[in-house]
Amino acid sequence: MKSTENNSVTDYDMQQLIGTVLRYGVLLSGAVAIIGGVLYLVQKGAGIPDYTTFNGEPAGYTSLTGIINGLKSGSATEIIQLGVVILIATPIIRIGFSLVSFILEKDRLYVVITLIVLLIILFSMFGGLAV
Repeated sequence: MKSTENNSVTDYDMQQLIGTVLRYGVLLSGAVAIIGGVLYLVQKGAGIPDYTTFNGEPAGYTSLTGIINGLKSGSATEIIQLGVVILIATPIIRIGFSLVSFILEKDRLYVVITLIVLLIILFSMFGGLAV
């Protein structure tokens, strides 16, 4: 990252960092989902699924702990879900970097606005979860 004479990070540097985080977050999530998709076809692609009965989603698809446990067992569907989680986390990380950028710029109004947005997103994600 480029810096000025007083070794501070410029607004342009933060924009470049945020853009890089978004770019690599999307690429990483896509790669993880593709790996999971290929593995899913290897594991379950030969048979014809039974659509005559409805089967609800197991916990591996709906909770972070279920995804982590599924990853330990090498389940392809949880690898795909991990790709989705990474994709969802990418813009949230971007908001975190924006918050840091506004703190460094000492822009109080945007710090407050960004913090409110981040708290709303985090509360809506984790507020209704039952562990």
